[in-house]
Amino acid sequence: MRTANHDYYDDYDIIQSMSNTTEPPAFPSFRTFLWAGILLSLLGWGGLAILVATTLPTLGPRWLFFFLFLSAVSGTMLPVAYFINLRFPTNPPADGGVIIREAVMVGIYGCLLAWLQQGRVLTAPLALILGLGFGIIEFLLRVREISRWKPKEPIDE
Repeated sequence: MRTANHDYYDDYDIIQSMSNTTEPPAFPSFRTFLWAGILLSLLGWGGLAILVATTLPTLGPRWLFFFLFLSAVSGTMLPVAYFINLRFPTNPPADGGVIIREAVMVGIYGCLLAWLQQGRVLTAPLALILGLGFGIIEFLLRVREISRWKPKEPIDE
């Protein structure tokens, strides 16, 4: 039973002030990215091996090749992207979406290079320019995310 001089909201304010910290969110665990990377890599590289060994390069298998290649390269780059973000931390740290986006962006870059090579139009300067373009896009996305992050302000009494 509460007394007259004890306000109900006093306990709530203490709990609120304890939970309002200016710490950025924690970096995600490696275990989830490891299993996702292994699954995507096995699906992609295994599927590519079966596809190349058993089919002719007609329209359907050609699109399946790009899908499996995207899966294989993205799955392979997922742990690499995690460790790059772990090695070069930002404030706030990269969340899971950023790490997945970076791995998929490398996969899209690889598929784009394979597609251009298939048409015999890929050159080293073109590959470099495309790589720089993807790097600039990722850099600008990260700058935007970092600039929009604001730490929680502690409650002043």
